Amino acid sequence: MIPVKICGITNLGDARTAVEAGASAIGLVFWPSSPRCVAVPTARRIVQALPPFVAAIGVFVNQMGSVQAIVSEVGLSAVQLHGDEQPDQYSDLPIRVIKAVPVTDGATRRAADAVPPTVTVLLDAHDPVKRGGTGRAVDWSVAAAIARERPVILSGGLHAGNVADAIRIVQPYGIDVSSGVESAPGRKDAAKLRQLFDVLRHASVEHS
Repeated sequence: MIPVKICGITNLGDARTAVEAGASAIGLVFWPSSPRCVAVPTARRIVQALPPFVAAIGVFVNQMGSVQAIVSEVGLSAVQLHGDEQPDQYSDLPIRVIKAVPVTDGATRRAADAVPPTVTVLLDAHDPVKRGGTGRAVDWSVAAAIARERPVILSGGLHAGNVADAIRIVQPYGIDVSSGVESAPGRKDAAKLRQLFDVLRHASVEHS
């Protein structure tokens, strides 16, 4: 099955539900303006309770000054940068980096090309205010063109009803899901999570 990150985890119960459903990574948002922002002590407790093969990804927006301290305090596996960070700010970080690139038009390809090859590109809906978790799907044809040239993580409006088509068209390395498995921002819905992973497992069997 394709690697799946469930993002916007705010509590231990939702983390456990996501892992039990099949998540290979969870996302913890540290941007104060997000409705899914999690406090550092809470994030640390969540990470300490994760199984050893589940990654904890910290999500930041223009917070380079605090990234390394939070990585160390929480015990993160990688960071996801969702702001206007430039390669010279993150290319030397001593941790795996995911850089979000908003899918707009022709500029998307140029923005993705500017991301160093050692950094993973995440393709998400363009929203300069919310910076993710919008529930809006991206243009999968644009995403597919980039995915043919480098590994990408696909995000943006994914849910049980469209995820199989998204994977078939884009062929991403992995997917990132947040609002599509929520009952409210920052509150995951166990039934939606199970439905998403049921679809993914069925799609994997069909593909194989």
